[in-house]
Amino acid sequence: MAAVTTHLAPEVSRRGAPKTGYRDLQEVQNYIEALIEYRDQSVDADELPETAEPVDEPDNSENGTVVKEKVTCGDDSCKCASGDRQDMYGPYLYRYYRENGTMKSEYIEKPGSE
Repeated sequence: MAAVTTHLAPEVSRRGAPKTGYRDLQEVQNYIEALIEYRDQSVDADELPETAEPVDEPDNSENGTVVKEKVTCGDDSCKCASGDRQDMYGPYLYRYYRENGTMKSEYIEKPGSE
């Protein structure tokens, strides 16, 4: 996949999409679709942090894995730094997904804050 962007991305940028050949545009489109499909894969429960609890969301399988998670604030002097779930903040909803082979997460919202 990486070879596609290595030689086509600069060419498409230089020429502009309207002047790029049909086959090259199809190759770029296929590459982008494969990246989107890969990014949207669910993350297996055994790969999630211990504090993450998968949530049954209708879009769970299409856009990563939605979890409820308790978190620490990052201040070592805060009681949440102990790692005790009762002292941690949340739960908050996060979406775990893959990007460039790395598992990432993004904050969605506090449950019930719609």
